Amino acid sequence: NGVKLETSRFSLDIRKKLFTIRVVKHWNSLPREVVEAPSLETFKIRLDGALGNLI
Repeated sequence: NGVKLETSRFSLDIRKKLFTIRVVKHWNSLPREVVEAPSLETFKIRLDGALGNLI
């Protein structure tokens, strides 16, 4: 997608378990059309479709 997030490396293992760190990998794997949705409603619909394809 066009809105990739980056994470830093941490020396403490506890930091790796934070929600904000764990979610980056999943956000970066979303298709571009989901991430660049023009509205929240469109984002939700497209996200539901993208996640539905995983099951």
